[in-house]
Amino acid sequence: MNPILGQAVLAAHLGVIAFNLFGLVAIPLGAALGWAWVRARGWRGLHLASLAVVAAQALLGRACFLTIWQDSLTGGDQADPLIMRWVNSVIYWPLPIWAFTAAYLAVFAYVLALWWWVRPVGRPRQA
Repeated sequence: MNPILGQAVLAAHLGVIAFNLFGLVAIPLGAALGWAWVRARGWRGLHLASLAVVAAQALLGRACFLTIWQDSLTGGDQADPLIMRWVNSVIYWPLPIWAFTAAYLAVFAYVLALWWWVRPVGRPRQA
């Protein structure tokens, strides 16, 4: 067990979650407000790929690999620091796996739809 490394994995997990949630809101809002950066192909591709991994893991009935790593590093018990327990309570909800699978597949379908509703663009070609 390595609690410090487990906390680093938790921080990375929070970053991925924040990135995914941010994109779900920023893309349609940015399209409505004319923000060009929400159409950046690289950023959008990374967002789509991140949510594809989440949906695939859920469809396979597996926990997120970051969750597995964190648990193996920390032991996932009450000896975890208070802030870690609090963050875990925000991230991990006591729902059946089918509920997460349905939610993640719906979110992934939404991101796929955003790909067509708010079309990404590559770099402009230079003359």
